[in-house]
Amino acid sequence: MIIYGTALLAVCHLLGIFLGDLLGALIGVKTNVGGVGIAMILLIFARLYMHKRGLMPQSTELGVTFWGAMYIPVVVAMAAQQNVVAALRGGPVALLAAMGALALCACVIALINRTETPVAAAEEDGALDPKSAAQTA
Repeated sequence: MIIYGTALLAVCHLLGIFLGDLLGALIGVKTNVGGVGIAMILLIFARLYMHKRGLMPQSTELGVTFWGAMYIPVVVAMAAQQNVVAALRGGPVALLAAMGALALCACVIALINRTETPVAAAEEDGALDPKSAAQTA
């Protein structure tokens, strides 16, 4: 059922908010640090785990897909509540965190691009499939 996908999101959201609050307390700020992002990462891992083991029927995956599509509006709404000007006045920590996140994302994307082989990409497209080559000949 679609509601199970929404329930999975709710569990991931509550865990993400808890972990974001815990992370904020660990670094000494009195706010949630990345709770929505943590929740979405948990949702992705939970969906992949359940899908591999056949525990996620198609209707449940529809609920997860719906909330996955809602990710950007939720993040924009959450970011609108943040006081960026106060963060920048508080010191260079916000700028360092932004530059660190940017550098980390760039490194991860580069690593993903380097580990992908052209043969695997061509097989996904069906270019190296012997059956499709025989059909076209």
